[in-house]
Amino acid sequence: MSAVEATKNRWLIAASAVAIHLSIGSIYAYSIYQIPLNETQGWSTSSVTLAFSIAIFVLGITAAFLGKYVEKYGPRKSGLAAGVLFGLGMVGSGVSIQLGSLPMFLATFGVLSGMGIGLGYISPIGTLVEWFPDRRGMATGLAVMGFGAGALLTGPLGNFLLQNYGVAMAFYALGSLYFVLMVIGASYLAKPKDDWLPEGMQDEEDAHEKATSALLGLENLTAREARTSPRFWMVWLIIFINVSAGIMLLAFASPMLQQIGGATATTAAFITGYIGVFNGGGRIFWSTLSDYIGRTTTYLAFMIIQIAAFFVMPQLAGVWILASVIFLVITCYGGGFACLPAYLSDLFGTDEVSAIHGYALTAWSIAGVVGPQLASFVLESTGSYTNALYIMNVTLVVGLVTVLVLRWRIGKLQAVSSTQEARAATTD
Repeated sequence: MSAVEATKNRWLIAASAVAIHLSIGSIYAYSIYQIPLNETQGWSTSSVTLAFSIAIFVLGITAAFLGKYVEKYGPRKSGLAAGVLFGLGMVGSGVSIQLGSLPMFLATFGVLSGMGIGLGYISPIGTLVEWFPDRRGMATGLAVMGFGAGALLTGPLGNFLLQNYGVAMAFYALGSLYFVLMVIGASYLAKPKDDWLPEGMQDEEDAHEKATSALLGLENLTAREARTSPRFWMVWLIIFINVSAGIMLLAFASPMLQQIGGATATTAAFITGYIGVFNGGGRIFWSTLSDYIGRTTTYLAFMIIQIAAFFVMPQLAGVWILASVIFLVITCYGGGFACLPAYLSDLFGTDEVSAIHGYALTAWSIAGVVGPQLASFVLESTGSYTNALYIMNVTLVVGLVTVLVLRWRIGKLQAVSSTQEARAATTD
């Protein structure tokens, strides 16, 4: 490692990660393109929505299959590759709009941009975990807070570009802007040297072991070993359920506010505009809190809060009371993403956390399809969101049970590990 890399500021590393995640997080503002594309291209709502669904699905698959790429080539090259893919996808979307080609739009925005988002999402995560061994949850929460808050930048800027310069030019401008931001962010990324520790940990006994191994006292595993572990699949199921619940509300918040809460369309649109704030804010709040109460306890809280919320939502009459409950659930949705990288490093160590994180994100890509589709099916069958909320609540109960089983299993593994260490010490 060069002397320049050895003296990098870890807070600037975090800022670089935020720059990347803020750019790719623009996917959350995709709805701003819906009506302009309907009107200018004549594409149906379902066709335009398909591009979003493809992007989310490709995101998860890319994260799973390119996690090894991040481990092999490092965060800088991975981040630069992500910037190129995402930039090309956005600019290519503008070209496809000018040509009036829906298949090209699905390929550029859906596939190319989706690949850029997936690679960009995992590129800085493992690096942040290594730079912040003392604050893993907070550091990764900062990065994915940027992803959750991406709509706050793209929403107003994208609307301005759409209204004044047209749809194609909006994609050109945003694609160029995010390419520059991602390149700047990726260029500063670098892993710390092997024996590096933050000032607060340098004098601690066994500090290096705490920084480089799993915090829960479990052994470091490779990505291949992790994905064959029962505890990995329990985490996968927990994330799948948490994301399915949250993304269902993201997809249907406005009509639910109108049908259940009696809100006008204008009021519902105003309220949903604030969802990004709670999505981003929940990521940094819950991830920071998890450093103190533990990741397993945090996911337990997510399930309990959402079970209560999904149970009472159909019975709430006041618009703003219902909105407050939706905001609370969205903080759990964002918090689930924010705590995940740190939780995986707790459970499996930091050696290949980027690759393990990539595998875990396949839960997101599948939930991105299942959550909204389940709600749509139940709505079309019953004409009400109430049953959809209750059905989702059943899955949340499954999630709660899974967290409890995972906690029991972790305790059992820790007991075995402690017994082995005691025997080894006696032998020595």
